[in-house]
Amino acid sequence: MKKLITDTVTSLNALSAGTAPGLSHDCPPPDRREVVRVLKALQSLLFPTVFRRENPRMSDEALLESTARDLSDQLSAALRYRETAGDAEELCDAFLRTLPEVKRMLLLDIEALYEGDPAAVCREEVMICYPGFYAISIYRLAHELYLLNVPLIPRIMTEFAHEKTGIDIHPGARIGRYFFIDHGTGIVVGETTVIGDYVKIYQGVTLGALSTRGGQKLHGKRRHPTIEDNVTIYAGASILGGETVIGHDSVIGSNVFITHPIAPGTRVSIKSQELLYKNGQGYVVQPDVPNDEPEWFYVI
Repeated sequence: MKKLITDTVTSLNALSAGTAPGLSHDCPPPDRREVVRVLKALQSLLFPTVFRRENPRMSDEALLESTARDLSDQLSAALRYRETAGDAEELCDAFLRTLPEVKRMLLLDIEALYEGDPAAVCREEVMICYPGFYAISIYRLAHELYLLNVPLIPRIMTEFAHEKTGIDIHPGARIGRYFFIDHGTGIVVGETTVIGDYVKIYQGVTLGALSTRGGQKLHGKRRHPTIEDNVTIYAGASILGGETVIGHDSVIGSNVFITHPIAPGTRVSIKSQELLYKNGQGYVVQPDVPNDEPEWFYVI
């Protein structure tokens, strides 16, 4: 057994060093647990009555100072690991300066979620219970780090939100004010997506790339759609491609598949589906349903 263990460890180390370029580092990557802890501390600074603190008695100033030190440590690890130029303390300072604007944007998102959902009892319910707000709050923080060209950490943050909520927003996406996500599960927003103001998105929506067959050759190129202001996208819709622009004030119905630009003010929908019913003997049953419904949407 001892020889087997020694041989296995030797083989694993040889694979990391010899046949897996980019996986062998002298410096460890950022600690995912520490990044998540920093993220939760930032959320509690932005909304202390909603997100609990590890030490409830700690003042805002003390918490921000402690969080800044922890974030700076993780920024240093990320820069070393990816061999990226930059000063961790300067990046941390630049990020802290964005926090007031992040909170302003999130307050508008809360308003959009509350006003847009008749099931919402109060704004506090939106903040405490809604996975859409949880995912958006993390995205807004991660996006600021992404804009500062911080490696790894922004994606760690949004993937944590993905795990918790089922909502996958890449930190590179550009999302405007009053962003509304209802239900949220299964939503995908790709890296180069641009979303305007007052946009509503329901569960299962994909804002994705038309094709990724080019692999790394597509890195840095527009692959995802643009959604202009005041657009509503209902459940299950797929909107794909960097050339696809959904014009302002449009409504995209459930389960549609779009790969081309849509003019402003357009309603896109699927005609009422033809359903086949069978009884226990295998005979076709024609239900008593109206046939004059030209289009349908789906909202819970």
